[in-house]
Amino acid sequence: MTTSLRGLLDWYETLTPESLETIGSHYTEDAYFKDPFNETRSRDVILRIFRDMFDTLDNPSFIFDETIADTRMAFITWQFIFYWRGKLMVIHGGSHLRFAEDGRVEYHRDYWDAAEELYEKIPVIGWILRRIKAKARA
Repeated sequence: MTTSLRGLLDWYETLTPESLETIGSHYTEDAYFKDPFNETRSRDVILRIFRDMFDTLDNPSFIFDETIADTRMAFITWQFIFYWRGKLMVIHGGSHLRFAEDGRVEYHRDYWDAAEELYEKIPVIGWILRRIKAKARA
């Protein structure tokens, strides 16, 4: 594991609203970021996404499970843990990262199933989605 990747994972594992200010040490100014809800080519927008995470969720944290990496690319599986309306939520996913020459992230793509990991856990919507899945399997 490269020093840049280890530093990035350490940053995420100890992420706080205050430590967000050091995002420039880990992401290039024009870093690409995409997840099921966001897509941008701006470190400033990535920073806003993370600030919103802390404003919206209680005690968000990341646990990294497995990593495959070389000097310029990594794929990491993770758990995103938080409380929402007092309920513990865990989202399982993966991130594809590419690093610039200076070791900072220039590409960050998150992969996770928003329906399974989030929507199905919401009472009415979850019931509907589970019924659709059951019918599709039949």
